[in-house]
Amino acid sequence: MQQKIRITSEIDKLRVVENAIDNLTNDNEISQDSYGKILIGTLEAVNNAIVHGNKSDKSKFVEVEFKFEKGNLKVTITDEGEGFDPSGIPDPTLPENIEALTGRGVFLMSRLADEIKFNNQGNSVTMTFKV
Repeated sequence: MQQKIRITSEIDKLRVVENAIDNLTNDNEISQDSYGKILIGTLEAVNNAIVHGNKSDKSKFVEVEFKFEKGNLKVTITDEGEGFDPSGIPDPTLPENIEALTGRGVFLMSRLADEIKFNNQGNSVTMTFKV
């Protein structure tokens, strides 16, 4: 099973992604625990794509792809931005970063997903969830 959705870079479009996740997890009888991880991880990634990747430019799109493979759900989020180097993100658990207002999204995504991979450009992330 594979599904793709494409949204404009507007925060209120997160609702479209949330509805897709609701339907996907209901239709495939995914547990509540897995649902929570998928929902939070995906919405964080899409929010990052909108705000940081596409700079909230309404003329740019974010694509979200859901793909079931061998008991796993792979969720890929791709924006039209320049990308970034994920290894350059400071650890939000270090004392000097603990009060920072940003910088926790990728950390959170990596804790919720069973696997996380960024493409070389840094404008696409794939999270794998065991379901």
